[in-house]
Amino acid sequence: MSDDPTRAGFVALIGEPNAGKSTLLNRMVGAKVSIVTHKVQTTRARIRGIAVEGQSQLVFVDTPGLFKPKRRLDRAMVAAAWTGASDADVVVLMVEAHRGITEGVTAILEGLGERVGSVKVALAINKIDRVKPDVLLGLTEKLNEIYPFSETFMISAEKGHGVEVLRQWLAGEMPESPWLYPEDQIADWPMRNIAAEITREKLTLRLHQELPYQMTVETENWEEKKDGSAKIDQIIYVVRDGHKGIVLGNKGETIKAVGKAAREELVEFLGRKVHLFLQVKVRPNWLEEKERYSEMGLNFKDGNS
Repeated sequence: MSDDPTRAGFVALIGEPNAGKSTLLNRMVGAKVSIVTHKVQTTRARIRGIAVEGQSQLVFVDTPGLFKPKRRLDRAMVAAAWTGASDADVVVLMVEAHRGITEGVTAILEGLGERVGSVKVALAINKIDRVKPDVLLGLTEKLNEIYPFSETFMISAEKGHGVEVLRQWLAGEMPESPWLYPEDQIADWPMRNIAAEITREKLTLRLHQELPYQMTVETENWEEKKDGSAKIDQIIYVVRDGHKGIVLGNKGETIKAVGKAAREELVEFLGRKVHLFLQVKVRPNWLEEKERYSEMGLNFKDGNS
């Protein structure tokens, strides 16, 4: 054991939807704890992934993407993102290299000054393989003119470029503290919630634009079997009868494919056999139900206009 003091703290990843926050979190932690799709606004709850670097324990708060909210759920997600940032020890703003300083990035930069106070903010320019070096340099200079970032990192969360350097820097910025979680823990979200997120990801990928964000998945029952396997019962809630048909698909082929993909990933994640059973139910007002927000780690009141 090193003589160096132990450190532990919270790192908030913020940015526009689809900036790569979930991909970076999963890369940092070394396991899949956050839903990753090519669709925006998929991260609903502040999932904490836990990584260890030397004597430091980094607790990552993967916030929902910051965007202009329209519905109650949107407003609650944006409020959760800013709360996660203001409560963290260090904030990492992720900006997509090829998109540059968008209207959304500008709004986040304006919000940083008001919302995070004295919290250190690092800039991580992601997807650097998509632009030429001179474009990257120009973007870095402009962003640092707008906001006084503590450090700037060039990364590719998907390919892992620059991620180790960022993690080492973050480790050094954590306050001296005993570790906050057991050494072998990678997330403080219950496994039943992570399992529901995995199924929701498979649904999102399979359905494309047919059924955007008006569905949710809940793990209704989790049973540990004597043979070491897990029996997981999940309910997919949709808001309309027509949506139920879309989720089921012709002769049930869509839900079968989703169940198969989710089960395979759960087997890999848990390292054991999984029996996954999915049901689809119509629940017209789930977007307005307080308990749904609590299950997603969101504050129902934050959704008020």
